[in-house]
Amino acid sequence: MSIPIFQVDAFTDRPFAGNPAAVCIMPEARDDAWHQAVAAEMNLSETAFLTKQPDGFRLRWFTPKVEVDLCGHATLASAHVLLQEELARPDETIRFLTRSGVLTARRKGDEIELDFPLEPDAAIDPPANLGKALGVPLKYVGKNRFDYLVEVDSEATLRKMTPNFKLLTTVTQRGVIVTSRSSDTKFDFMSRFFAPGVGIDEDPVTGSAHCCLGAYWQRQLGKSEFLAYQASARGGIIRVRVDGMRAYLGGKAVTVLKGELLA
Repeated sequence: MSIPIFQVDAFTDRPFAGNPAAVCIMPEARDDAWHQAVAAEMNLSETAFLTKQPDGFRLRWFTPKVEVDLCGHATLASAHVLLQEELARPDETIRFLTRSGVLTARRKGDEIELDFPLEPDAAIDPPANLGKALGVPLKYVGKNRFDYLVEVDSEATLRKMTPNFKLLTTVTQRGVIVTSRSSDTKFDFMSRFFAPGVGIDEDPVTGSAHCCLGAYWQRQLGKSEFLAYQASARGGIIRVRVDGMRAYLGGKAVTVLKGELLA
């Protein structure tokens, strides 16, 4: 039985930018090994698997190496595909049943807005090897349940970073978010995201990281709505709105490939 599969560039309004994710529309559940094999075959930072349920869509996310608990760009890509293929109505709030609970997505103007849990950090002493692996002075270090958060002194420092990825794998978290104020007045803050331990040296645009970044910059800037830029080689734009313990992540997406998975 063939399975529809799409490749979507998320958090961008143009092809070949943002963060690519594969999205599989599943007619029925398959075993974990098959999901992981497909994700390895796609070799993207995330492959999303959607299975229709009576109360929404079961959604799972896999990197080429592991299943993850939360992923923003592949959720945005999934909502985009469901709307594009008319599997969800334009005025519908789409429910995703995930390892992080029920997440929702809805169309908001020309963007899709995700309703995610806020994932605030707490300040910590830097773990061994973190500063050496990143190769830059650390202005601030925090940690949430997924990642380390590091603020550096400037956007120029952020953009010029060339981490030692082998050494970074010795830092025992999913990944490391690095952030700074933006020198471009259009954006409130910049970031990059490194996760070599789960098979992604640098993720192009990381929605789930902004569940932490929104909380951090709310404390720093005293406001709750932001326009953020992730300064990877591909780049991407994320609109962030913090409301209580929820992070609302807005962005656009573009389908670049549509086909059938035959295995």
